[in-house]
Amino acid sequence: MSVPVCRQQLSAEGLLKQARRVFAQIPDTPDHEIALVDHLMSGLAVFGLKYPSLLQFDHDREDATKRANLKALYGVECAPCDTRLRERLDELDPSGLRPLYKALFAQLQRGKGLEGFAYLDGHYLLSLDGTGYFSSQKVHCPQCAEKHHRNGTTTYYHQMLGAVLVHPNAREVFPLAPEPILKPDGAKKNDCERNAAKRLLTELRREHPHLKLIVVEDALASNGPHIRHLQALDLRFILGAKPSDHAFLFDWVAASEQTREVTLTDTGGVCHRFRYLNGVPLNDANFALEVNFLEYWEQDPHGCMQHFSWVTDLPIDDSNLMTLMRGARARWKIENETFNTLKNQGSHFEHNFGHGHHHLRTVLMHLLMLAFLIDQIQQRCCRLFQAAVIASKGKMRLWFALRARFTLCLIPSWDALYRSIIDPPIFALAPDTS
Repeated sequence: MSVPVCRQQLSAEGLLKQARRVFAQIPDTPDHEIALVDHLMSGLAVFGLKYPSLLQFDHDREDATKRANLKALYGVECAPCDTRLRERLDELDPSGLRPLYKALFAQLQRGKGLEGFAYLDGHYLLSLDGTGYFSSQKVHCPQCAEKHHRNGTTTYYHQMLGAVLVHPNAREVFPLAPEPILKPDGAKKNDCERNAAKRLLTELRREHPHLKLIVVEDALASNGPHIRHLQALDLRFILGAKPSDHAFLFDWVAASEQTREVTLTDTGGVCHRFRYLNGVPLNDANFALEVNFLEYWEQDPHGCMQHFSWVTDLPIDDSNLMTLMRGARARWKIENETFNTLKNQGSHFEHNFGHGHHHLRTVLMHLLMLAFLIDQIQQRCCRLFQAAVIASKGKMRLWFALRARFTLCLIPSWDALYRSIIDPPIFALAPDTS
């Protein structure tokens, strides 16, 4: 894969200026002392600097040095206290944050940051999966989903359906706008991942009408209504298919004389065995809906075996078996490089920064995802960021170094901040005159 040239608009400064421009377009009411855009940029700073809590951010906000740094790095003219931040963001419709995902993605495209990221015939791999980001038996809001236990207790929770561009050969992932899985106000039944997928994909195609995508999902998605929805939106797909859920499909493939098997052994001694068939009825209830079936076994030199199977609308032949298999298995990057990174590498994804009574938890989730998108764009396109990660010996150490400097030093720019990590100044100790 080619390495894109670093461009100013794909640096922290350029990306955050774009964020402020988009946030400034969200309607604000004039009767507030602090502008809504400052609330949103302050929230973005919390997650960009990987603060463990809003309370810690509030303590730092009171210091003149940190206020100056907030203005220099995030353009915050006046930072709100944590209580006011929660109150204002709780009132905000989360849909107002969607345009920033599109704006940052467009900036990534214009800056040629996606060169080499397309995977198959100019298509990008889009991995979809759901995850939870809040759970409590006490704190809740009208939009919380509810799980009622046999002992009479109730668990309240929030989930989201993520959508992330992935590539088998790339460390970076680029999230598009996720879809919250929420119980609508006044509803008695929980929302579900299937309904969230309908909303997410419809909005995705509206915002990116010409983007060539291959959607990769787990076996829950390989059903007739979902596949027809993908087809209606002109989206290609590779979806998991389990024998226990698709007995008709597997029986058809086993009985067909056109089913083909191919076995390959790579230079590392790994045996790759494929079985495939084009034009298979999905199931007896959707007999007219034909898919292409791919089954795969991988056996390493030690005898360890893995088994996968998928359905796709992409034609399968001997020449593209490895390509399709690697694209399908790249789905796991939404788990490993996205959700696990956010939960375990300093972003505090599951921490309750505030719940609110209306939209706060969802708005904060979006701000965290947007901060993650900015990090990922820098990781791919900004040489200063890349060098700072290397100098820090990992991103966890980089987050610590960034926040330490933000706390202790006056910082004129992101350029100066990263350079202070790449080539830190040497301070001479005063001689001991005792």
